[in-house]
Amino acid sequence: MAREPGGNVGRRSVLRGGAAASAALALPGAAGLVAAPAQARSGRPAARWGVQTGDVTASSGLVWVRSDRPARMIVETSATESFRNVRRRTGPLLGPGTDFTGTTPLQGLPAGEEIHYRVLLADPDDPRRTGEPVYGSFRTAPARRRQGVRFLWSGDLAGQGWGINPDRGGLPIFDEMLRRDPDFFLNSGDTVYADGPIQPAVTLPDGRIWRNVTTEEKSKVAETLDEYRGAFRYNLLAENLRRFNARVPGLVQWDDHEVVNNWYPGEILTDDRYTERRVDVLAARSRRAFAEYFPVRTLRPDGDGRLHRVVRHGPLLDVFVIDMRTYRNTNSPGRQPREEQGILGAEQLAWLKRELSRSRAVWKVIASDMPLGLVVADGSADFEAVAQGDPGAPLGRELQIAELLRHIRHHRITGTVWLTADVHYTAAHHYEPSRAAFQDFAPFWEFVSGPLNAGGFPAVGLDATFGPEQVFVKAPDRANVSPLEGGQHYGEVEIDGDSGALTVRLIEEGGTVHFTKELRPGLVGQ
Repeated sequence: MAREPGGNVGRRSVLRGGAAASAALALPGAAGLVAAPAQARSGRPAARWGVQTGDVTASSGLVWVRSDRPARMIVETSATESFRNVRRRTGPLLGPGTDFTGTTPLQGLPAGEEIHYRVLLADPDDPRRTGEPVYGSFRTAPARRRQGVRFLWSGDLAGQGWGINPDRGGLPIFDEMLRRDPDFFLNSGDTVYADGPIQPAVTLPDGRIWRNVTTEEKSKVAETLDEYRGAFRYNLLAENLRRFNARVPGLVQWDDHEVVNNWYPGEILTDDRYTERRVDVLAARSRRAFAEYFPVRTLRPDGDGRLHRVVRHGPLLDVFVIDMRTYRNTNSPGRQPREEQGILGAEQLAWLKRELSRSRAVWKVIASDMPLGLVVADGSADFEAVAQGDPGAPLGRELQIAELLRHIRHHRITGTVWLTADVHYTAAHHYEPSRAAFQDFAPFWEFVSGPLNAGGFPAVGLDATFGPEQVFVKAPDRANVSPLEGGQHYGEVEIDGDSGALTVRLIEEGGTVHFTKELRPGLVGQ
């Protein structure tokens, strides 16, 4: 959105902020790791950036690792933490073509069970030479509804110049979220701020100093593939995040800041910070780095594939991860009376309608990287999200959303809930046709969370086209409020296995639950 401020690192990366930073964060090899880590290293391969799992279902998951040199990835799984009985899976050879990252799929897992795993990295010339294993665990989705589901969501990490602060212990919100023991974490986009350089220090309005851990790649906007890779590596410097990744599976989508603020396909930048101004070129590089650094089953390491997908989490929940960035039309005033491309593209819209119709889950969460009814501007005349401030009949990108909402109603698809981030505050919106200019839809809820570690911003207005009511909001009264001043948020969704009730909690860093809403399955207009 249009809001900019006024680990294991590679050998080329420069950690600033003094020895205290590396001590406070237990930075992985802070005394000089390399972005191209195969150069001039002795010893055994090391997984200094931790491990992750992604897109976990009842029977499968995807394990991620990065090596500090060429290595063969090996994953061992067990039902117990002691690893008495182990199943071994040999993964890919990790090399410079994927920035020494790789994933290994796990298939045939038992449903609703804790899976313990460890990743070993073997010397490709001598498989007996392996580094220290890196451990993780996750729960597979349940096969029976009585087990229930609990997950978290949020977005917007290390934005507006607020990076990893050693005085706060890194990224402490991830330790707090880990204590809530979620089944998975839905990362709603702006996973990195590739367009937001991180400076060593920022002076707050009250005179306090915010200190950042910085790297060479994060000292400028990302343009090259290596710089985008460096942006994704940056967040993994925080031990909090590595610890969280090792225990909580991710379900990741992207938004704009993975590339550049408010981007759309075909855009040519006028920002003087960029020497490469073709957004399509930048987006392709970022997409490849994104695919290298997150375990997403529908993406290949070279970035080919797609980000939109449905991840089924047992009989209670299907999560529909949509992509409002890749296929969108040009940001504009949004007053077109006809619009087929919209914000989803025709093919993705058809996919979403088809998959929602096929779903048999009690709840169908639509994971949207941008909110539906909030008016998010791009400059003085254009708009970045769906809404454009005209409270009348659908126009522009609203036409595509109207088509989707009409489909949901006419096909009697129940249990849809929208989860989003992007706007750097937290809110709950109820959409009701009796308040709307467009009325051919069933009532639904949209919940907004974030940021995780970024600037907080004031609330923006709602567009009345789909009849939203702002039931709750918590936002600062000025722009780019630092995490030291509060305003960092995540949401929790808990689905009870007996009743099927879905409870949403909007939580601020520190543990305060500001808003709670319970939804009952099958009820309309709740």
